[in-house]
Amino acid sequence: MMERALVVSGSEKAMETIAQFLHEYGYTSLTTAVSGGEARRMTQTAEFSLILINTPLSDEFGHELAVAMAEGTSSGILLLCKGDIADDLADKIGDYGVCVVPRPINRTLLHHSIRIVEATRSRMLGLRRENSRLMGKIDEMRLISRAKFALMQHRGFSEPEAHRYIEKQAMDTRSTRKEVAQKLLAEYEDES
Repeated sequence: MMERALVVSGSEKAMETIAQFLHEYGYTSLTTAVSGGEARRMTQTAEFSLILINTPLSDEFGHELAVAMAEGTSSGILLLCKGDIADDLADKIGDYGVCVVPRPINRTLLHHSIRIVEATRSRMLGLRRENSRLMGKIDEMRLISRAKFALMQHRGFSEPEAHRYIEKQAMDTRSTRKEVAQKLLAEYEDES
């Protein structure tokens, strides 16, 4: 379960109620802010699993903050607002991954909303990890291709010969193809 949460609320009473609920729900580290500016500063120095914004704030309504937090952090974002504007607000900012919850709110609805945000955040983090892994694989393939090109240019190998050479060097030296490619590039780039 997530444990760090930021509660942003212009209302001290609402902030205390939300903070108490989140603590009971399992968030062991709670931070509070009364304005969008204060919340933005806090997210520059700390990572939060959940950011709960209770509108309106002292310096802005709060939906701008929700969008900024959705774009700039990996936090799950919950935005609490009056029930009569919740649907319009959800239409405006839902594409950013912000969960809009209408007030008045009850514990069951808040509990389910947090679970949805947690599940969405978990999936997003999994996709980011997979994206990072794939980008690393693409970088490795580019490096190996550059090493093949260097072998073709400097030793007159064909592409299949360069490929086999790198594979054989990796097996013979018990290295990865990436390590072999890096050594080859270091050798041939020094000659240039």
